[in-house]
Amino acid sequence: MTVIAFLMLHQCIIYGQDKLNIKFGKVSPEDFSLSKYSYDSGAAAVVIADIGNTSFEGNSKGKGDFSLVYKRFKRIKIINKSAFDLANDHFIVYADGYDEEKPTDLKAASYNLENGKVIETKLDDKSIYTEKIDRRRSRKKFTIPGVKEGSIIEVSYTIKSDFYTRLRAWNFQGEYPVLWSEYEVHIPKFFNYVMLAQGDQIFLVHTTKNEGATYNIRVDGGTSSTDFYHVNTEDLVARWVKKDVPALKEENFTTTIYNHVSRIEFQLNYTQFSENGSRDNYLSDWATASEKLLKSESFGAALDKDNHWMSEVLNPLVGNIHDDVEKMRKIYCYVRDNISCNDHDALYANEALKSVFKNKGGNVAEVNLLLVAMLRHENINADPIVLSTRDNGYPSVVYPIMDRFNYVICAGHSDDKTYYLDASQPLLGFAELPIDCYNGPARIINKEKPFAIYLDADSLKEQKQTAVMIINDEKGKPTGSLESTLGFNESFLLREKIKKSTETVYFKDLQTSYGSDLALENTGIDSLSKYDLPVKIHYDFNLKSGGDEDIIYFNPMLSERYKENPFKAADRKYPVEMPYRVDDTYIFSMEIPDKYEVDELPKSAKVAYNINEGSFEYLIQKDQTGVQMRCHLKLNKANFLPDDYAALRDFFGFVVKKQSEQIVFKKKK
Repeated sequence: MTVIAFLMLHQCIIYGQDKLNIKFGKVSPEDFSLSKYSYDSGAAAVVIADIGNTSFEGNSKGKGDFSLVYKRFKRIKIINKSAFDLANDHFIVYADGYDEEKPTDLKAASYNLENGKVIETKLDDKSIYTEKIDRRRSRKKFTIPGVKEGSIIEVSYTIKSDFYTRLRAWNFQGEYPVLWSEYEVHIPKFFNYVMLAQGDQIFLVHTTKNEGATYNIRVDGGTSSTDFYHVNTEDLVARWVKKDVPALKEENFTTTIYNHVSRIEFQLNYTQFSENGSRDNYLSDWATASEKLLKSESFGAALDKDNHWMSEVLNPLVGNIHDDVEKMRKIYCYVRDNISCNDHDALYANEALKSVFKNKGGNVAEVNLLLVAMLRHENINADPIVLSTRDNGYPSVVYPIMDRFNYVICAGHSDDKTYYLDASQPLLGFAELPIDCYNGPARIINKEKPFAIYLDADSLKEQKQTAVMIINDEKGKPTGSLESTLGFNESFLLREKIKKSTETVYFKDLQTSYGSDLALENTGIDSLSKYDLPVKIHYDFNLKSGGDEDIIYFNPMLSERYKENPFKAADRKYPVEMPYRVDDTYIFSMEIPDKYEVDELPKSAKVAYNINEGSFEYLIQKDQTGVQMRCHLKLNKANFLPDDYAALRDFFGFVVKKQSEQIVFKKKK
């Protein structure tokens, strides 16, 4: 839906004040008191005002075009030191190799109330610096001086931009409460934008109107004279205001909280500079977007080149292999093990593939585009896939908005089967992807059919099995063994952990977690370097003997139990997004300690979650010589709607309670 169409559906909604009289540098002693406002009293900071405006002006560079002018002002009260990081601020500026956005009028200051007077500390221009992110983006960074508990800080800046495809988005919400958030845009009728809305779209003020405007445009004639034009037209003026916006708090099992922030953003659809003139379309379909990507020197241009230099490596590697899948596996493992990834947040290549190969490293796009090119060199059908990782947020399902994507993987095809490959992760098995890639819609980029694929967390199952056996040795002392076969994700994470330290350190930390009541020995980890197999952990242990104690309390869940409910909040307004489905099995067998008998045993229980969406079984029994228990937790889906939250929280509350129950052994008389 276009901005114009969307806005015409809304009327101005005003409750009380619809304007905020606030200016940079005008801070009074009264401004330090927020007692008249309603906000979360536990907040470390409060955004008093966040106000933005985007308008157009005639381009002054002689292009006969338009520029965007974006202005932002914000005032924040620092409540306690947990929010001191707000003094370290930044904003992003863009470039395309020819033009770049120009920040101007950057001002920032802190204000402190001392003996009834407001003391201002201004930002020193020498403390402003630029950090390059990639060829298209840089970060303007600065630190506001003089910040203390109770300070007010202010920031104000302007960004002039020739990229009218980049009309700035606006977040009305964030990690701190916002008392007033306002955004206004002035759009000449020559420009048609699609607006993408996210989160709560209920506003204190939401107005739209047409307003006359004049633009002065300069056109350089090269060696001839410069012409100036005065264009009279109409602007669409839209304004949004939210008041007393609550903070979005990070909760367990959220891909990124910013998927749920109240937000509006804009994508240029087309321009039409005269009523009967032609339209220049900017928002293309996926076929067009895919074609542009494949022609781009920063993405696909090198994929179909001769790349004869690859033969020196690939001929001895796969020259005698005739099975395409085995070839694919060999090439994948070669790239994974020999080309390191130095940036896992990149959609475009900064270097030529030959340079990436020569340097033995590159960003995630470069590594996996190299993999695609090598597979194609060996006549294996392969394509790049673009996606947005879980921590980057949801991509647009409808529009090919490339800014929403930040990751590239490879699709290798053989015999009507597709293998998804990511050679940027050195500890991944063949045809496995990092959990972070499972974030919904992704796109295969090819000439014939750039179709969507869905990498959903609901398609993953993390299956884990743990077996514990405890017997009494020849001296009557309890001794045991544990063997645990980890799921895919936990295997990957353990491999990463061991790579950064050692097995010795891992088991030392494990011993510390058990305390002095249990001593580990004969420890081992299998399949650490066999990435296609799950990791197995095993060890023996000795338990502290009951001795002369009359009563022994023993929890059969030696490991793998939930010690607390992962869902702490009483309610939740956004979905629960687990990284995978869960299937955990824990089997326990124990001989009754010598000279003891079972006095109390937890009760067996079976609980279903939402009929068939999950289950929890805790089955325990005893006989004359021992105790046997089986605990099985299963969730058949990974994503849960807010309406499911209360039931899910209660379900895990039951699991925590049950897994904390203990067997009571009583000394025989």
